[in-house]
Amino acid sequence: MKVISATPSPYARKVRIALAEKGIPFELVTEVPWNDDTSLPQFNPLEKLPVLIPDHGNPVYHSSHIMEWIERRYPTPPLLPPDDDGILEHKRVEVVADGVCDAFLLVFFEWQRPLDHQSKPWIARQMRKVDGGIADLARTVGDKEFAVEAFGLADIAAATVLGYLDVRYPTYDWRGRHPNLDRYTSAIFARPSFQATMPVPQHIRDAVV
Repeated sequence: MKVISATPSPYARKVRIALAEKGIPFELVTEVPWNDDTSLPQFNPLEKLPVLIPDHGNPVYHSSHIMEWIERRYPTPPLLPPDDDGILEHKRVEVVADGVCDAFLLVFFEWQRPLDHQSKPWIARQMRKVDGGIADLARTVGDKEFAVEAFGLADIAAATVLGYLDVRYPTYDWRGRHPNLDRYTSAIFARPSFQATMPVPQHIRDAVV
């Protein structure tokens, strides 16, 4: 099994963490998806990371679908509870966390434009989504150890996007705004699966905007 990943990608990091938590061995292939020599078109027609390439069968892409694939193929130890309500709550948190990441990526690439070509209203609109999504994660976590009842998909999704903001937007003070998330992530970030997948920036060689 292989996973095509980018070093800062929270979407790919979710998959790497899930595989590590389940003790599933895989080969990590690191790509810069924005460079014109990327191999992604061979494996994903949408040219997005991550991509999981099983030893047998077709490539699996889009992080939420990959997480579902992993859980169904390798159910032990579980990252989702057995009850429908619990499953749906984990997936709701994943939707919020991925939405925060989607919005911030739009901001990040807007920042790559020359300053006089950047749209301040566009950036403000996307940052409202980031602020609102993180506030929702903070409300969900509250004073609990985990986002739902036990460590699982929701915690992987929430903590990876917060870790991504630390890399791409280190002056964004989500810890100061939401001290409960600081407490919550301190324990999550200490897990071996998170320690082994710390995000680092990549150099994007080719123009993307």
